[in-house]
Amino acid sequence: MRVDAHRLTEMASELLVRAGADEGEAQSLAEVLVWCDEVGRSSQGLSRLPILAERLERGLFSTPCRPDLRRVAPGLSVLDGDNGLGHVVARAGMVHAIELAREAGVGAVTVHNANFFGAGAYYVEQAAQQRMLGLAVSNSFPKVAAHGGVKSILGTNPFAFGAPRANGESFLLDMATAAGAGSMIRKYAEQGRELPEGIAVDGQGAAITDPNRVEQGTLLPFGGAKGFGLALMIEILAGVISGAGIGPGVKSMYKNFDEGGNNGFLLVAIDIAKLLPLELYHARMEELIALTKTSANGIPGLEVLYPGQSRWRIRRETDALGVELEERTHSSLRELCVKFGVAACWTPN
Repeated sequence: MRVDAHRLTEMASELLVRAGADEGEAQSLAEVLVWCDEVGRSSQGLSRLPILAERLERGLFSTPCRPDLRRVAPGLSVLDGDNGLGHVVARAGMVHAIELAREAGVGAVTVHNANFFGAGAYYVEQAAQQRMLGLAVSNSFPKVAAHGGVKSILGTNPFAFGAPRANGESFLLDMATAAGAGSMIRKYAEQGRELPEGIAVDGQGAAITDPNRVEQGTLLPFGGAKGFGLALMIEILAGVISGAGIGPGVKSMYKNFDEGGNNGFLLVAIDIAKLLPLELYHARMEELIALTKTSANGIPGLEVLYPGQSRWRIRRETDALGVELEERTHSSLRELCVKFGVAACWTPN
């Protein structure tokens, strides 16, 4: 099923309001979720709306939240998210980082007392739209072991980096530091396929290949010690220096219904124009992109994509045809519409 993005956003916003969100924050959150679906990141899109609505109903978010923003240096601020919706807090934090970067060249905002923020790509794209480089990192609840360990101590700890292009189709790198994402494991389970070894292990270190048993063990960091090192770096940047939860101090959105997530973020913007003329920057970026394409070595049918390129292809398709909803997401949205008495946007008025 394909649905117009604007109508989908308005419906999602209304559902969030009915679940208990402030109207402005509901609109902001809906825009982030729908953007993820528009660029093909459905695992961070409207598929998350049911759990967000449930937590709203249980009063587990402050909404409207009243973040406390403290500027501590020319290009650095500290943001207490007031246990607000993570997407809303992160979006506001990046706006402020961009403002700082306009003044100081680099703007960085540490965030604590927040919640799960979804896809970091959205926030670095905010910076890219303002012709800046963007960096966004977040910690999350433990489900990944240390390299050489068998017990979960860190989250999947994602990081995202964005760089603008002259054509508007930014370089967007967005990845977790775990060997397998939850969306990948769910797909293996749905298809009845075994996981490859190296994704998850049990408490004794034996490989888990049944995707339905992963929660009984732990995920491994990608790339062994390299992925673990990156995960620890993100825990320092997002958790240690921000004052947010560390390791088990960060709570699961799906399992913990007694308190907020206590996630931490670091959001950074760099004003490119203060380093070199934008025309020169864009020329150098295109030179780099063109260089990556040559790795295909002229082999027919072989194509090299830069990070984010496939997202923009999907975005062009959704702009023309509407957002494609997976059956599972469509079904859950239909149930929420019935529950909250909201007209489904895919039905005639």
